[in-house]
Amino acid sequence: MSGTQTTVSHQELLRLYEQMLLIRRTEERLRDENKAGNLPGAVHLYIGEEAIAVGVCANLRATDMITSTHRGHGHYLAKGGDLNAMLAEIWAKSTGICKGMGGSMHVADFSKGILGANGIVGAGFAIATGAAYSAMLAQEGKIVVDFFGDGSSNQGTLMECLNIAALWQLPLVFVCENNNFSEFSPAKTVTAGVIADRARAFSIPTEVIDGNDVTAVYQAAKTAVERARSGGGPSFIEAHTYRIQGHLEAEDLFLGGQRYREPEEIESWRKRGPIEFTRQQLQAGGPAALAELQEIEKRVMARVDAAVRYAVESPPADPELAFTLMFDGQRP
Repeated sequence: MSGTQTTVSHQELLRLYEQMLLIRRTEERLRDENKAGNLPGAVHLYIGEEAIAVGVCANLRATDMITSTHRGHGHYLAKGGDLNAMLAEIWAKSTGICKGMGGSMHVADFSKGILGANGIVGAGFAIATGAAYSAMLAQEGKIVVDFFGDGSSNQGTLMECLNIAALWQLPLVFVCENNNFSEFSPAKTVTAGVIADRARAFSIPTEVIDGNDVTAVYQAAKTAVERARSGGGPSFIEAHTYRIQGHLEAEDLFLGGQRYREPEEIESWRKRGPIEFTRQQLQAGGPAALAELQEIEKRVMARVDAAVRYAVESPPADPELAFTLMFDGQRP
């Protein structure tokens, strides 16, 4: 795995840091609101994995497309999704990105190339491959990124899509967020071998990186995106990271007091998380850098607070939409 800093300017690193911090502070607020009983549904948080979404999406154009997972808030925000609309969706409000009818696991915005988070494990493979085929036919220079977890790498659909992507040289980048767990099972107990080897079997260019180092992610993604955009076909990135929060925020309710990892392990990974790692790099710039970090913190917190107010104060979702969005023509 790569753990070295690549050539990213101070200003660019600050921009990446602010994007990661926005995701982190948003997720922490959702964690707290969930604990307080203020959210109408479950949330699967991205805390600890922010560098992957940010490092990859920093290389994308507005017209490029991504597919996401049930842990999709970070991808949505990194690709330019509207924070107000996302939180309103999670609060089941009519101003949400899906009018409050989709919730946390279904945030999407086609206008930003965000083809959607998805509650079905591995569903993004086929969606991304189809979108990449469409992009290839359109010849408009668009590319597609498919974010997925280590658990979904065991879905047979991945092999089918790797095959087609390699055969047709699709403009597609597969990004495996290997966070060490498939729900409550350590990855080593359910996944054999090296995940990246599945792509190597199809002669797809592959890189295994430190997913907590945003500069390493940025550089790997830059290479893969340029390859896809220039007609060089698909790439596969396996980014190693760690999920700090539980599989979902309500997991203690049904684990029955059992645990599948130790607090010491979580704390060890927390200390070397992407926010913490990047902050240390930036703080080396001295007092001026510290002032910049403090200003970023204030700016990010103001955005999160305003978005939460917007969500809370927005009108609730219209239940009548069920008869047009889900059951069109089936009104009793």
